[in-house]
Amino acid sequence: MIAAVLALASVLGGVIQVSPRWTIQTSGVTARLRGVSAVSERVAWASGANGTVLRTSDGGATWQNLAIPGAERLDFRDIDAVSDTTAYTLSIGPGAASRIYKTSDAGAQWTLQFTNDDPKAFFDAMAFWDASRGLAVSDSVDGQFVIITTRDAGATWTRVPAAALPSALPNEGAFAGSGTNIAVIDGNRAWIGTGASTRCRVLRTADGGSTWQIAETPLAASASSGIFSVAFRDRSHGLTVGGDYRRESHAADNAAATDDGGATWRPIHGLGGFRSVVAPVPGTNLWFAVGPSGSDVSEDGGRTWTPIQGAGYHAFAVARGARAGWAVGEAGAIGRLNW
Repeated sequence: MIAAVLALASVLGGVIQVSPRWTIQTSGVTARLRGVSAVSERVAWASGANGTVLRTSDGGATWQNLAIPGAERLDFRDIDAVSDTTAYTLSIGPGAASRIYKTSDAGAQWTLQFTNDDPKAFFDAMAFWDASRGLAVSDSVDGQFVIITTRDAGATWTRVPAAALPSALPNEGAFAGSGTNIAVIDGNRAWIGTGASTRCRVLRTADGGSTWQIAETPLAASASSGIFSVAFRDRSHGLTVGGDYRRESHAADNAAATDDGGATWRPIHGLGGFRSVVAPVPGTNLWFAVGPSGSDVSEDGGRTWTPIQGAGYHAFAVARGARAGWAVGEAGAIGRLNW
């Protein structure tokens, strides 16, 4: 009885004692995978190069390859599932290579919802508050950020007016490394991490994308470095990770934390290298950071980190309501993490 009470108190206090372990799964493909979305302990989606979209409904024991007609040459860097059967996937590239497709029947059929018509734009990631409302971000164009939003489940996408956004730095953009440089929470709040310029910054909105503010971060900036992922466990507490993708083992000035909703950021240390994604476990102090050279876990809100034994991956997502998540990477690699 005492042990049960202590265990309950630990969970309610936001602390979970963990021993994370990876299980390698068979995807059935060899394409590089960069997007993953975990709906539950049994249902997850993944996406990547060569028009690849995958789905599992049995916890990853098997993965179904879902073909999107006409998309065989696209690179799907992001996939966001809003239910077991409904998901959006975003392809990257200049001009019309940036597209958004949607399925409502577990991937049996797909609808092309958005095709970028600006030859200078290059979309990187998207996120959804719910089944109807979402946003996507491109690299900046001519000194202006490019953000589009939908309020009708993707039937129409509208660009946020330039007057509602701060100015962009030269070459400032959002790395298309894991589909997680956008975070959304609580219906109307969103954050976008930037890089590839002279400074790394975080855009934020509290009104569903109608207006935006921006904050500086201490992450190192260059053409190949910056923020690759941003995530929030609640309205106040968030983390951002990244680094230089050309120096995967280098971990200097590549992570930051906020306690005030993204208005200010402070450096954090202890990651094992460049990390392309960071993800919290809702309701706890537990965070995971994953990158191509390995992964780390923090049980104290990001203050300290411990390496997780196993291979590295490009993207990672925590399954809702479960002590499990999936990561995807090179040559069709998929790993399931349990803790």
